[in-house]
Amino acid sequence: MKIVKKPLRYIEKLSRKTMALVLAGGRGARLEDLTLGQAKPATSYGGKYRIVDFSLSNCMNSGIRRVGVATQYEAVQIAAHIQRAWGHLRGEMGEWVGLLPARQRRANDDWYSGTADAVFQNLDVIDEQDPDYLLVLAGDHVYAMNYHPMLEHHARSGADVTVSAVDVPAEIADQFGVLECDEDGRVTRFLEKPANPQALARPDGTVTVSMGIYVFTFARIREILGDDAADPASTHDFGADVIPMLLRNSRVSCYRFVDPETGEPGYWRDVGTVDAFFRGHMELVQPLPRLNLYDERWPIWSYEAHMPPAKLAPDAGGQCGLAERSLLTSGSIVTGGSVIGSVLAYATRVDRSQVEDSVLLPGSQVEPGCRLRQVILDEDVIVPAGTVIGYDEAVDRERFFVTATGAVLVTDEMLHKHPRRAIRRNDPPLAPRMPAPVPRSDDESAATGERLEDVVE
Repeated sequence: MKIVKKPLRYIEKLSRKTMALVLAGGRGARLEDLTLGQAKPATSYGGKYRIVDFSLSNCMNSGIRRVGVATQYEAVQIAAHIQRAWGHLRGEMGEWVGLLPARQRRANDDWYSGTADAVFQNLDVIDEQDPDYLLVLAGDHVYAMNYHPMLEHHARSGADVTVSAVDVPAEIADQFGVLECDEDGRVTRFLEKPANPQALARPDGTVTVSMGIYVFTFARIREILGDDAADPASTHDFGADVIPMLLRNSRVSCYRFVDPETGEPGYWRDVGTVDAFFRGHMELVQPLPRLNLYDERWPIWSYEAHMPPAKLAPDAGGQCGLAERSLLTSGSIVTGGSVIGSVLAYATRVDRSQVEDSVLLPGSQVEPGCRLRQVILDEDVIVPAGTVIGYDEAVDRERFFVTATGAVLVTDEMLHKHPRRAIRRNDPPLAPRMPAPVPRSDDESAATGERLEDVVE
């Protein structure tokens, strides 16, 4: 696929005329206990990020600097993160990332009733920006995408709405909206989460699905949303209601998201299930992952905690901590033992234990003598010494959440048999907490090169 570079003036003009709205209020029930007490977009991902950072970074890197973030379910965590990570933009320069809490503007509304309703209830905020184009994004997907080509495609097509799409295997397409398009890229059919997507598959076994990314000509969508809001039969959702309605009386265009260098489908993951969340992390530890977090041309921005570097330290016997094919984030310490094919988020500890193909979320700790395989440790979980997880599925299922492919989700409540609570996390501190120090003898402390009083809590 030949990529033609357009004049910078044209790209800047499209960006200046566009406002983005990130829908970040989803509960994310399919992530099970990972989203107790926080919305899915606020969930830790990739060691140092939150899921919402990917959509917001794409906006910044694409030159779209007017961004609203619509929140709803358990908004405290995501609001604190947006303020920390994205509050540096200069509003007086026309650059901002603003929080848009659920507003209940109508007496009969129970918060946002759907994705289209979330946009409808924020039309007054969008009106103040007077955009020509409205870019609507899901805040719970992981991908790196330049929105400029999609904006250009939309502007040239004359469509009322452009849907970004990617090809996926038919067997997983029942989780998405499935598109059928003609040779000109015009959408001719849209099926929201079809029960039998295999019947729609091409000879290669793939179907085209919506990424939940839309570019609307704002004047047109403003009118359409008013009609949808007045329809008592509507669920006020883009996929279920608005896009099918537009297909009947408007032009709906499809923009295929492809890798600009290879022409293959672009990297995009809906990490809305525990299995998908786990698989996404395992992709990151591959030698050449398709999602390149080290690409200086397309950085993923986030809140950078002030923490010391990651450290591999020897234990009392002189056995140094080993890490192989893994991502170790600031503040993480591996003392003795080994970490293989895993992601350790900030402020995590592994003490003389074996961790393999696992994900440790911020603040979690593994005490001595443990063996973990294909495990997701929730934030601030402390695994007691000698614990074995991931080696006996029947035993694991008695205590933890185990996916169909064998990934094991471990939360504090599961580990210690606490009653499941509706709200798990407290209001976030101004800075991430370092884990409590692991008690050690004077000899062992000397061997690791640290003193207990030097550990920051």
